[in-house]
Amino acid sequence: MKKVAIIMGGYSSEYQISLKSGNVVYQFLDKAKYSGYRIHILKEKWVYVNDNDQEFPIDKNDFSVTVEEAKITFDVVFNAIHGTPGEDGLMQAYFELLGIPQSSCDYYQAALTFNKRDLLSVLKPYGIKTAASYYLNLGDTIDQDAILKAVGLPCFVKPNKSGSSFGITKVKTKDELLYAIANAYKEDDELIIESFLDGTEVSVGVINYQGTITVLPITEIVSENDFFDYEAKYLGKSQEITPARISEEMTKKVMAVAKKVYETLKMTGFSRSEYIIVNDEPYLLEVNTIPGLTTESLIPQQAKEAGISLTDLFTNALELAVNK
Repeated sequence: MKKVAIIMGGYSSEYQISLKSGNVVYQFLDKAKYSGYRIHILKEKWVYVNDNDQEFPIDKNDFSVTVEEAKITFDVVFNAIHGTPGEDGLMQAYFELLGIPQSSCDYYQAALTFNKRDLLSVLKPYGIKTAASYYLNLGDTIDQDAILKAVGLPCFVKPNKSGSSFGITKVKTKDELLYAIANAYKEDDELIIESFLDGTEVSVGVINYQGTITVLPITEIVSENDFFDYEAKYLGKSQEITPARISEEMTKKVMAVAKKVYETLKMTGFSRSEYIIVNDEPYLLEVNTIPGLTTESLIPQQAKEAGISLTDLFTNALELAVNK
């Protein structure tokens, strides 16, 4: 029986969501094949947490843990950390150095997709459509007129490297722009400001399932708020409709773009990309490589629609990691 370290938590605002995802993985792990260990990766500590909530420190030298004088090492890692250091390449590089297989994409793809500006720049030459954008770094002069000339109103101000919609503001008037920029800088020292795309928002999961790159059924996002923000994602302020209410022709087009993105980036593991469909064309917003894995999250919803159980989904990810 293989020992699986399920890493969860992280150093960002998403750590609580990550803990939920990690616990779902632990709950639905195939107990006949795997022995799961919940590993909390937090700024102040790395610990194994047993079923009695006892904590045992992780030895970072070889990612082992000692319990009752017995040293435990792991055969494979299931990465459930949203945000840094699990989604930006740091943990991937660490495990590659240690020679421990892990379930997510490799460190370069993680770092690239986590950086929205770099991701969109890499994909544009391949014909992937994106919103008009403007970049800011902390300390740059803020030229409001230049920004609005580039992206117009309304627009979105976003941290360049964050998830779960933390720090994002929809700006409707020029007066709101400086507040939105200050709010985004609370999450990151790099910003991306994008034009508003008025269309249908969809989310597309792409995975390698049993050796074949598989596009899962598309989810349509209908937010009760101005956009798919934290409340809409996690507090029920949205409808998530799977499969999406779009034509068969548009479904094929979106799936083809999502698969092209996955293949172009040489992805492995999970991915979930977000698009806005405008005038029958999908525009890419972002790519997530450690998407939410709670029972209510989009990838589990899409897998269920495709006839893939959570246990099968997690088993597949671990088997691919071990055989990579």
